[in-house]
Amino acid sequence: MVDNSSLPPELLGPRLAEVYAVLGPLYRRVARLVEQDSPRNGLSIGVRAVLERLELAGTAETVPQIARALELSRQFVQRMVNDGLEQGFVELQSNPAHRRSSLVALTEAGRTAIQALQAKEHETMGHVGGDLTDADVATTLRVLRHMLAAVNEIDVQPS
Repeated sequence: MVDNSSLPPELLGPRLAEVYAVLGPLYRRVARLVEQDSPRNGLSIGVRAVLERLELAGTAETVPQIARALELSRQFVQRMVNDGLEQGFVELQSNPAHRRSSLVALTEAGRTAIQALQAKEHETMGHVGGDLTDADVATTLRVLRHMLAAVNEIDVQPS
């Protein structure tokens, strides 16, 4: 039976560590699946992240803006943007606010590619099973968002 009372920190920490232990392999497995499908759809996991970010933002963004939003290095995002440019998934637009930092925008081909990948993913995820309810998913998202917020508050010092 599940206890619905709040957990004290000494019990919460180990339980949330279990979540991380499941998320890591899950994330890596999904990344491998996307990479395996890459020859068919042309999307690496990095290009996919950039396309999803641009779709979510609903507007063109600079490489530094994308990098901040995804918590990735600017250099990595720039490489992914370059890959996306070669594939015709993104285009560069002039940036009236900053001459040297172009805006990156989704092309129609990029929008089509990311939406097709998401549709396939949604179909696959729809078969997860386990009699999951909307409340189950809402609780999972609430927990993950709390974990993300807590981790974001930690000041990481370079070693």
